[in-house]
Amino acid sequence: AWLAGGGGGSSRAPECSDNTRGTMAVKQQKSKEAKAKAAMAGGGKNKKKKWAKGKVREKAFNMVLFDKPAYEKLLADVPKMKLITVATVVERLKVNGSLARAAMAELTEQGLIKCVVSHRKGLIYTRASHA
Repeated sequence: AWLAGGGGGSSRAPECSDNTRGTMAVKQQKSKEAKAKAAMAGGGKNKKKKWAKGKVREKAFNMVLFDKPAYEKLLADVPKMKLITVATVVERLKVNGSLARAAMAELTEQGLIKCVVSHRKGLIYTRASHA
């Protein structure tokens, strides 16, 4: 009688004969000590999320001062390069950026390379053409 169009006008579900409906299990109230103990134990559902480990780049140990072989390599290789930037000098000679900038300024003074673009964000040099 409770289905749509079943007549009777009653919209309630039919009563169960074994009377299991309507009686709920009474939950035992925990004592303060039990609650504190449960909170300290910290169950599995309370696991804190861990941060994902980012990709770790290996540290570049570049030289901060020129030694004799590196300086000779600077004088030999850099003036022959077509594009000379701080990054290319750092990559080739394994020196740090400030040392590369100083070396490029010195090579410019000596006339071995010439400046193409002088901008605050970066310096671009090329080999000095001896024509």
